[in-house]
Amino acid sequence: MRYVLRVLGAAGIAFAGTAMAQETVVRIAHVAPISGSQAHWGKDNENGVRMAIDDLNKQAISIGGKPVKWVLQPEDDAGDPKQGAAVAQKLCDSKVNGVVGHFNSGTTIPASRIYHDCGIPMITAGATNPGVTAPGYPEIFRVIPHDGAMAEALAAYVAQTLKLKTIAIIDDRTAYGQGLADLFERAVKAKGIQVADRQFTTDKATDFMAILTATKAKRPDAVFFGGMDAQGGPMLRQMEQLGMANMRFLGGEGVCTPKMSELAANAKTLGNVICTAGGPSIQKMPGGVAWKQRYDAAFPNQFQIYSPYNYDAMMVMAEAMKRANSTDPKVFVPKLKDVSHKGVTAQIEFDARHELKNPAITLAVFKDGKPVPMD
Repeated sequence: MRYVLRVLGAAGIAFAGTAMAQETVVRIAHVAPISGSQAHWGKDNENGVRMAIDDLNKQAISIGGKPVKWVLQPEDDAGDPKQGAAVAQKLCDSKVNGVVGHFNSGTTIPASRIYHDCGIPMITAGATNPGVTAPGYPEIFRVIPHDGAMAEALAAYVAQTLKLKTIAIIDDRTAYGQGLADLFERAVKAKGIQVADRQFTTDKATDFMAILTATKAKRPDAVFFGGMDAQGGPMLRQMEQLGMANMRFLGGEGVCTPKMSELAANAKTLGNVICTAGGPSIQKMPGGVAWKQRYDAAFPNQFQIYSPYNYDAMMVMAEAMKRANSTDPKVFVPKLKDVSHKGVTAQIEFDARHELKNPAITLAVFKDGKPVPMD
């Protein structure tokens, strides 16, 4: 009897192994800063991809005649270009099916070349420097507006609505911060606004007193900061300390976060912030309100900005696989450029440069410690 049981047990194991072999495992990596001063951004983005992975697994999708099991592989690049490149090479070596990320332009640009070389698709939902798509790599896509569009929108508001005459510009010398500041400077100058001063710091700095003192002496109507909330928050506190409480503070999506209020310690200067964010507000996204309710239930108090875009990026990649009836990057990457996907954030379609067609821009101010859309 024991012998018969052993034989049946072996047969059962063999059968289970055959069943498992029929399943296609699709590994999607998400890369962002999960440690350091930008960890709140990275975790929010990762949450968006995680939600998409969970939803895809509930759909019981079959591709190439086999059921698909979707698996998330989260990676931390700490917002560092060298670490980002190392992660990219690791993902190439391990042959993941695709990558959603990276978050920072400074990590995304060098990583994109690595993904191109090994043929792995990357869709970023956070890196906004125009240089991300400039090389024209067939594997690289973006589901949010680039910084050029955001700089133009903010410059138009500054010139036409605020009617400011002079602006001081500070950037953090990253690919994102300096790139956005350069584009904004070009845009405001084209509208006849004088750039009274240009200063720079780093994305690790917390003391801006010397820079702000020099800026204050030029008496600009506003300060534009190209950088992230980890520096923007302390900068607002120090502006208040220096008696710059009535000066406008302008910036991109890097300072347009709920975390900004905490980092600024609710300084009065928070009320002077006007910032841009790529895409519509969550309230105006086609599926934004319902999606945000699900997000908050799963990840309370973690929402920043870009998790719904990361969700859509994952869904776009899955859509390309379904269209190609293959999970092999060599087969489904050509389908990405033809995707037309009704996402949470928008109807997602790509132009010839793999940028989002008809992108929306949102201007926001802070009320009760939170960024609130103007329109």
